[in-house]
Amino acid sequence: MNRTDNLTELNARVLAACRELATLTEVPGETTRTYLCPTTRDVHAFLRAWADWLGLSTTVDAVGNLRSRRESAGARTLYVGSHIDTVPNAGAYDGMLGVLLAYALVEALGDRGLPFAIEVLAFSEEEGVRYGVPFIGSRALTGTVNEMLGLLDAEGQSVEDAIRAFGLSPDDLPAARVTGGALGYVEVHIEQGPVLQAAGAAVGVVTAIAGQNRVLLDFRGRASHAGTTPMAHRRDALAAAAHFVVAVEDRARNTPGLVATVGVMQARPGAINIVPGDVHCTLDIRHERDAARLDALPALLDDAQRFAAERGVTVTVTPKMEERATPMDAGFQALLHHAADDEGLLHPELVSGAGHDAMVMGTVMPAAMLFVRSPNALSHHPDEMVNPEDVEAALRILLRFVERLALEVTA
Repeated sequence: MNRTDNLTELNARVLAACRELATLTEVPGETTRTYLCPTTRDVHAFLRAWADWLGLSTTVDAVGNLRSRRESAGARTLYVGSHIDTVPNAGAYDGMLGVLLAYALVEALGDRGLPFAIEVLAFSEEEGVRYGVPFIGSRALTGTVNEMLGLLDAEGQSVEDAIRAFGLSPDDLPAARVTGGALGYVEVHIEQGPVLQAAGAAVGVVTAIAGQNRVLLDFRGRASHAGTTPMAHRRDALAAAAHFVVAVEDRARNTPGLVATVGVMQARPGAINIVPGDVHCTLDIRHERDAARLDALPALLDDAQRFAAERGVTVTVTPKMEERATPMDAGFQALLHHAADDEGLLHPELVSGAGHDAMVMGTVMPAAMLFVRSPNALSHHPDEMVNPEDVEAALRILLRFVERLALEVTA
């Protein structure tokens, strides 16, 4: 079997595995797999079987990351992978595609020697669904996960308790951290947007991952009778919050590159004949330049305070998360571009508006991302799609990337 046939076969197996793993869910009838849910063990078993067949040494670290190593005489390590958790009612490719392509890469390399080891990373958590804050998996490798151990899920179970319930121990966190010898990290991921489809390109090279803030806002007024409370005497928390939502949209529309979203709005007591006394809402704000994001955020929070004060309402702001914008490594970007040229493929550059493990890994080592076209520009949805030929293109580029990196390391 020649190389082209081999990669085509590998690609078909990757796509079939994506579909099979999508059935490993904690909610029957949909793909939902949150941090360390019971079906995580089933995913680990599937991936470990492939790793064992490839002769890789595989471990599960202190936060549940599955890590498979292809050793080398070289002292450094290239990390390749993505995440295995999902949002509720997800598609089959977000995260998992990058993990499976990493194993396919190792298989495609066969027994050829490399001047560095390769470690395939199947991160246990990236989406932030269970604990409201993402990147538990990659933060373990960068030594920044300890501050998350006390976070509670909806049932009141802490991250630390979840780790112990899964049979792991936070005492082993130091062993999970990358302490030296890192050559870099590369991640393949579906784009989750329309840019590559519009450009007619199968793949794209990510230049930066947008920085983001997530904030909780609680507007507190006074609940009162909808029929007997005159408008001038109302302290309507929902009216204040609604003005805030419009201000968020207006500022994002008028600031190039800024995206801002109020994704949750909960009014209480929630009856048709009661003026809302309390409203809880969220704000998610992102930009590829930290300065633009950090200019917009306080302005929007000032708007919230103003709209509240105009209605006799108070507002409490609780910061939930902040991630700085992360430029991808210029050298790794260049290697991806050259690898795409080797395969005769278009390779436009684009910014990732979504957060990815590469932004965490990029704080301690060179990091890069290759996006695969989303044909219907849809993600975090059961109808998420990929073109098989685009996935094979990504596999070919990943292999060329490793070959070129090997030449650089030995030069």
